[in-house]
Amino acid sequence: MSIVKINVLTVPSEQREELERRFASRAGAVESSDGFEWFELLRPVEGTDRYLVYTRWRDEAAFQAWMSGPMKSAHQGGGSGSGRPGGAGRGPAASDSTVWTFEVVQQAAPKPGAED
Repeated sequence: MSIVKINVLTVPSEQREELERRFASRAGAVESSDGFEWFELLRPVEGTDRYLVYTRWRDEAAFQAWMSGPMKSAHQGGGSGSGRPGGAGRGPAASDSTVWTFEVVQQAAPKPGAED
């Protein structure tokens, strides 16, 4: 059964651009991971300062394998000593982070030929 992980990031308005730049600089880092099914970075539009990072995985084991390998490397490295890709060196863009976990129990996709 697939699982969804939603990382809820509290991001001050002055850090939004930086957060999005950091995610863009790591594009492709998760897509080839075993068990990975989907990713979305969701920007808040109104009423909150929280970004949602949505990922979907085949199972918890696939997620944990990514967390202990590729994800850890992506967040530690760049050789700049900053721990951030591109050498930003300014510490975390988010002021808080919480991970929510859900099991997928129902899903639907558009029917072929359906128009928006």
